[in-house]
Amino acid sequence: MSSISIILPDNSKKTFDHEPTVLEVAESIGPRLAKDTLGGKIDGSNDIVDLRYKLKDGSKLSIITTKSEEANEVIRHSSAHILAQAVQRLWPEVKVTIGPVIENGFFYDFDSPFNFTEEHFEKIEKEMQKVIDAGFPIVRRDVTIDDAIATFTKMGERFKVEIIKDLKTRGETTVGIYDQGEWFDLCRGPHIQNTNQVKAFKLLSVAGAYWRGDEKNPMLQRVYATAFKDKKELELYLHQIEEAKKRDHRKLGKELDLFMFHEWAPGSNFIREMYVEFGYQEVITPQIFDVSLFHKSGHYENYKENMYFTRVDERDFSAKPMNCPSHCLMFHNGQHSYRDLPVRMADFGRLHRYEKSGAMHGLTRVRTFCQDDAHIFCRVDQLQSEIASFMTLLNKVYKTLGMDNFKIYLSTRPEKRMGSDEVWDRAEGALSDALKQLDLPYTVNPGDGAFYGPKLDIMFVDAIGRPWQLGTLQCDFNLPLNFDLKYTGEDNKDHKPVMLHRAILGSLERFIGVYLEHTAGHLPLWLSPNQVTILNVTDRVNEHCEKIQSMMRAKGLRVEFDRRNEKLNFKIREAQMVKTPYMIIIGDKEAEMGELSLRTKSGKIVNNLKLETVIDQLVSEVKTRALKGIEA
Repeated sequence: MSSISIILPDNSKKTFDHEPTVLEVAESIGPRLAKDTLGGKIDGSNDIVDLRYKLKDGSKLSIITTKSEEANEVIRHSSAHILAQAVQRLWPEVKVTIGPVIENGFFYDFDSPFNFTEEHFEKIEKEMQKVIDAGFPIVRRDVTIDDAIATFTKMGERFKVEIIKDLKTRGETTVGIYDQGEWFDLCRGPHIQNTNQVKAFKLLSVAGAYWRGDEKNPMLQRVYATAFKDKKELELYLHQIEEAKKRDHRKLGKELDLFMFHEWAPGSNFIREMYVEFGYQEVITPQIFDVSLFHKSGHYENYKENMYFTRVDERDFSAKPMNCPSHCLMFHNGQHSYRDLPVRMADFGRLHRYEKSGAMHGLTRVRTFCQDDAHIFCRVDQLQSEIASFMTLLNKVYKTLGMDNFKIYLSTRPEKRMGSDEVWDRAEGALSDALKQLDLPYTVNPGDGAFYGPKLDIMFVDAIGRPWQLGTLQCDFNLPLNFDLKYTGEDNKDHKPVMLHRAILGSLERFIGVYLEHTAGHLPLWLSPNQVTILNVTDRVNEHCEKIQSMMRAKGLRVEFDRRNEKLNFKIREAQMVKTPYMIIIGDKEAEMGELSLRTKSGKIVNNLKLETVIDQLVSEVKTRALKGIEA
């Protein structure tokens, strides 16, 4: 065989007399690098290959080590195997299925004759640590499909057999098996060199899950866990989890009496002011449409699994999953000149999308919701200015809400889509050009666009470092074609408008959940359901308290008077529990002097204040949408 050259990131080359593995290349560079090697990336791809992967001549290799950002992904692949090995050591009767890496961790699904609980975790973690301490080399071997079926059939691992048979029907002839000590598993990899390279792990929770997500299949036991390249990262993540539990919007929403959930139903003036300022017209469109609309828009062919259908008067209807088709109908209904564009339609209409029961989570994943949804129909030459206007609006809203930390992702054409490649090239180019002109940093997210067009996804990073997808801007040349939308140009000829789909907050339900957790329930005064609670020290001052309540309500403040015959400290604690921004305390002295004591939710007390002064200050705080109040 002629020499094989492997190109490193600095464009230097390593030459071999055979096709080397990723690990062999690392060994040729140095023993320390080889010891830390976990995998590699080839030819600029984001996919991580196993360190045992054989490289072709001319391959451009980037080595993944224990210090790389991608290290945790490989470590979690192997940690899932270590979890499964520990479980089967403890309970040999438990059968294994799959154990993929997910965001911030991994899980493994088990077919168990008993239900796992968190009480089992300590025992499992101790056994996992034994596997890690043993430092078992992880060895890959390729076996024929038929041998693999025979092996796993003999072991009684019917789920593995089912997976392998599926691979056989797809034309696969061999599969990968990874050995670690006495245990092995079917897997594609990538995996670490030996079990001792797992330095920090933690089991997190357990839940039921249907095999392959199908409710007709057996219910399995899913154990969620995480692993990191060092203990410091793990400790930080566990701290974030504890903070997230405290901030859980479902808990806060119940405590603040903001909303409720029930098993029978699974699943803003501020923005309106912004719409007036930025030239949007608010519209209302129906909840259900004849299915023909969604055939025309492409939703039926590309989005049917997420829609609800019904039959009325011998016609098939669907609840709308999005507002864009109905806005296309509205645009199509009128005559438009180039002078009329852009046309900006905003719609708070309720949408319905089918989510599997296991995917729903409080307000952040529901089956019916509203969006601050809008669509802009514009000329091609207006595209850049409209994208810039969207970013200005988004920045203004997020800054007002104290949400300055966000990232932008450009999501490109998905595999399942409508329209020609030329149309997609044009739409993707428009978004990337706008971001460059605005000098906004962004990351490309390949294949995650909508089926009708590429999009900008705005990922807000909350107070404890978690990313949430809220805002979006989608550039669409396809729906205007489908609906034959047109306007009369300066040349008196018909032209196609460009359609921009955009949202700032996204699903309002989801936003409420995210914002509650971001603020830990400490909403700014202008967003607080109850802004002020008046607390009486004795019943003698009740009439004075009622007068204060009336005066404050007359100025538009949301005020409650807690007249219960309870001790003052008890009522203060209850007001603090529901995170009321301000408490006004009235005793005999305050009533006599015509003054009041103001207590903030943090416990700060300001005495001897004039009522008019307090009202003016609170009204100003609301009008300016201040994020911080008197206590700051």
